[in-house]
Amino acid sequence: MLLTADLYDERGEELQSVSLQFQDLGGRARFTGPIRTVTCFQDNALVKSVLSTPGDGAVLVVDGGGSLETALMGDMIADLAVQNGWAGVVINGAIRDRVAIGTMQLGVKALGSNPRKSSKAGVGVTDAVVEFGGVTFTPGRTVFCDEDGILVER
Repeated sequence: MLLTADLYDERGEELQSVSLQFQDLGGRARFTGPIRTVTCFQDNALVKSVLSTPGDGAVLVVDGGGSLETALMGDMIADLAVQNGWAGVVINGAIRDRVAIGTMQLGVKALGSNPRKSSKAGVGVTDAVVEFGGVTFTPGRTVFCDEDGILVER
């Protein structure tokens, strides 16, 4: 995988650059794949449900509304992602169990961490277009992540 800075230099306006400053919290800082999405707020039931299915190298982009009040993924859900072949997860919100997740072969970018678990009502939407950080995440398009940030195909 090309580094995001080099990729942007090469492809420029074909790519969108996320302006939010995400933390690298997984065991892999560099990951790429087709986008799948979940929109939810302080409720991680859909995140768990989607990551329990075959990922085939995809990246799950979770729009949690930027909330840091509860974690949308912990080590057990991250382990499901690894077992099911997901390349990574980008969470516009928080995770928990960051030490354990940091040892897993999974790319994880999130705004931060909070030990408080989320609700499990299943409220939210899957595979819809989501927007945050000045970028539109369209299911099926490719996302590129590394230590410098996140790029998304237009």
